[in-house]
Amino acid sequence: MNKRFNIFVIFIVVFGSHLIAGAHSDSIATDTMVVTHKNIIDKVLDYFNSSNQVKPQKDFDISFIGGPHYSSDTKFGIGAVAAGVYRHDKTDTLNQPSNVSIYFDATTSMFFKLGVRGTHFYPHDTRRWSYDVNFASVYTKFWGIGYDSAVNDDNESKYKYLASRAETEFVWRLLPNFYVGPKIAFDYINGRDFDKPWLWEDEADRTFNLGTGLTLQYDTRDNITATTQGTYLKLDQMFNPHFLANKYAFSLTELTASSFHPLWKGAILATNLHARLTYGNTPWGLLSTLGGSDNMRGYFEGRYRDKSEIDACIELRQHIWRRNGAVAWIGAGSIFPRFADIRLRHVLPNYGIGYRWEFKRYINVRLDLGFGRNQTGFIFSINEAF
Repeated sequence: MNKRFNIFVIFIVVFGSHLIAGAHSDSIATDTMVVTHKNIIDKVLDYFNSSNQVKPQKDFDISFIGGPHYSSDTKFGIGAVAAGVYRHDKTDTLNQPSNVSIYFDATTSMFFKLGVRGTHFYPHDTRRWSYDVNFASVYTKFWGIGYDSAVNDDNESKYKYLASRAETEFVWRLLPNFYVGPKIAFDYINGRDFDKPWLWEDEADRTFNLGTGLTLQYDTRDNITATTQGTYLKLDQMFNPHFLANKYAFSLTELTASSFHPLWKGAILATNLHARLTYGNTPWGLLSTLGGSDNMRGYFEGRYRDKSEIDACIELRQHIWRRNGAVAWIGAGSIFPRFADIRLRHVLPNYGIGYRWEFKRYINVRLDLGFGRNQTGFIFSINEAF
């Protein structure tokens, strides 16, 4: 699951750096400069105080952040992120910079994850290459497939899975703001140690899936990682046929529609509509789910799963002071096997608040507290949810 990086982080260095930034300075004598040797705390503060400054002299500008965290899902752990920005052509300053993030997490609940994701922009934004590769070992929970199984607390069971996922797309700009290109996705999921194996409905515990397809995108956003204005429309059509060595043959249609509108000074109204629809014999590990760090924040990721899902969110983002900001959102979502089975009583509410800290230019650290129907969750991640 590429959204499992779902944790609450207490970054002492982050909060300390932006609170002390205004008061922190080097010692200067009246007549002569006094050279002082900085201790480790001063060096850490200086590092984070300057992490969001543009450094045009660097071909690749990378910064690191990490620390302890706690989540109701994953318990105590240690997480770390390395985030970098760069330009394919340093003279092309009008185009937004490329970005890459490497992330790692390990917790006391036997959750381990390592991954890398990013987007590479070619000169003048004529082409884009996006990728996300991650490996995970997770001890988690399962309630079954479908809404009726998910809402039944008696179905709660534990299991472990190993997962490898690689997804990449390469698009060309055919018209102003319009991009098209191929997309490839690989997934390997190995489930084990099932408490209640009958909840898997006789599906294979281990699946290998290779899919290919096409992505269409319309993008007028000023920046993809910290958008302040613009529109983003994306349609992915993927196929996982038998002749690609897939035991489970199915198709996937995914739609994302987002808009970003400035309201008043420092305020952005962001809206997002997302749908993930699968057809055919979809394996349990690739069913559509609600919850996690990107959609329906606050729900346990994977509790609600079925062949298809739709979710919507409206979020108010407000810059507060220096590198600090806050957000508040409301949303709703539902899972279903087919459109004819959508029921109003199956619609799940979602709302929450969050804190933002500008780690690097156009890259925010986000801490979110999300609420759902009888569920609450903390989220830590890099970049916005959408």
